[in-house]
Order: sequence, then structure tokens, then C-alpha cells
Amino acid sequence: MEPGVEILLKSVRKICPAVTDDELSLFASKFTLEELNKKDFFLQFGKVQKEIGFIASGLVRSSFVDNDGNEITVGFYSEGDYATHYPAFITQQPSQYSIQCLEPTTMVCLSYENLQWIYENLPVFEKYGRLVAEEILKRQQARIESFIFQTAEERYLDFIKHHSGLFNRISVSHLCSFLGIERQSLTRIRQKLAHK
Repeated sequence: MEPGVEILLKSVRKICPAVTDDELSLFASKFTLEELNKKDFFLQFGKVQKEIGFIASGLVRSSFVDNDGNEITVGFYSEGDYATHYPAFITQQPSQYSIQCLEPTTMVCLSYENLQWIYENLPVFEKYGRLVAEEILKRQQARIESFIFQTAEERYLDFIKHHSGLFNRISVSHLCSFLGIERQSLTRIRQKLAHK
């Protein structure tokens, strides 16, 4: 079995320890492996996301283009995360977002049709699907609330706390875009924190 698939199955076992080897094997048979290069798109704006991707290795960035033509970063997803615009995936509607690789990335992919087949024939995985969906929803809600309740500095500190491993893997411009601040503001925040 491919190492990428092994990583996915390990994460499934953690969430659903009661799953049998036979169920896991059938589940794994529905996935395909995709190798993407840096700068490749996993999902492009305006396209229907045909498959959800579990990141076995690598890093991707989710973004959209605002009315002024600026590209806004909304998320970074690395090993162990799912790369998806979930509402567009489950409704099979064109996505408002693009998902692009920041590094060479190995994805373990599941098509929408195969996901439905799994839910129909392997009910044990409905719990896994629900928990993945809940995790995606919690992240989206936290992102929205960070702009309502936090200052730029608090968003930066929060990012350091939860994503310290990403610092050397993303550009300053992508980080600024994600935090919703100008580069000069980030420099000021960093200087201020260095003096504390």
C-alpha cells in the first residue's frame, strides 16, 4: 500500500478505532494518489471540486480574488489536513476559491461519487466524515471570528501558537494576506513583540 494511503488510514483509525481491517481495506480502495508540483492547482476558482484531497505530504494555500483584483489567502493546509472548499464539494457547485500547492504535494484523493458510495455501503465511516466536516467548520468559524474579535497582533500570535511549523514554509506576503494586514504592520508587530 502507498505510504500516503497509510498516513490517511492511520488518521482514520485514530478517529474510528472500531473500524475493521476489511472495512478499512474497502475504504482505501476508493482513494487515488495524486502527485502535484509546486504551483500546481488542486482546485481552481469557478470549477466544481470533483474530489477531496487528504494531504499526505506537502503544503497548499487556499485563496480567492477580491473585487479589486487582490489575491486573498484564507488558509494553509499541510500534512494530515484535507484540501477542500467543503461547501462547494458537498453541493458539487463551482468553487469561489483556488487551492494551490506551495510545495510538491502528495494527495490521497476521494471523488464525490466514491464518498457517497462509502457512506452508503460502509456506515462506520459516516462518523469519520462527520468529524472531518466538524473540524473544517470549526476552522472556518475560528477564521471568521478572528477578524471580528481579534486585533492584527492577536491574529499573528494565534498563528504562531497554532501553526509555528509553517513559518519557514510560507512567504511573508501570503502570511500578511492571511492575517489581513500590510507588510509594514507585520514588521511593526514583530518589532513590538521582540522588545517585550
